[in-house]
Amino acid sequence: MKPGLGTVYRLSCVCIASVSLQTRVDGSFKKRGSLIKQNVIDRGAANVFTRVIRVGETLPDCVLYEDYPTNSIKLPDLLVARNVVIFAVPGAFTPGCSRTHLPGYLNVAERMKSDGVHEIICVSVNDPYVMAAWSEKYHTKGKVRMLADPSGDFVRGIGLGMNIPALGGYRAKRFSMFTTNSVVKELNIEPDGTGLSCSLASALEYQKYFSKKEAPEDENPNKV
Repeated sequence: MKPGLGTVYRLSCVCIASVSLQTRVDGSFKKRGSLIKQNVIDRGAANVFTRVIRVGETLPDCVLYEDYPTNSIKLPDLLVARNVVIFAVPGAFTPGCSRTHLPGYLNVAERMKSDGVHEIICVSVNDPYVMAAWSEKYHTKGKVRMLADPSGDFVRGIGLGMNIPALGGYRAKRFSMFTTNSVVKELNIEPDGTGLSCSLASALEYQKYFSKKEAPEDENPNKV
């Protein structure tokens, strides 16, 4: 479609690292590939590009939702003084997310928590009702928290959103991360944003960043 009168475009320049599959963004590897510059034309706030968060940085304050629009949860309340695994999916009920990504974390949730992980969180740019229905279908209660980021504020704030027209527009890239006390210790981003490789539960190497004795003490185990 050609631009029409009155359409406002913003031209932004984004640096993208050309990397191969299984790339791990945890600072423990030598980056392969070269940096390339890509001019991106975007329309509206949904496509505002921000720098991707890095290992060693603190996650931003934001609000997510669980089950209902009235049940808002401040992200720091889930992360401070805790070891937390977060993974994001492009959309609830999509085939790869439902058959592979989410079940992978459900299968190892008990082991992760016995290792010292206090919480496992799944985030998607969906409304909380959709996430609640997805949670009910796959019996995630007590294993994985299913949190909605309906406006994409969280994924946009860490530079991990992308435009997927077939799924309705702005969505989360598929990624996984391990955090301690709100600080990112490990970050795995799918190179194409949607594939199923380095963000799988089996690829997360959270154990090497802490031991049970070194894990932050959860002063309030009954977090929101």
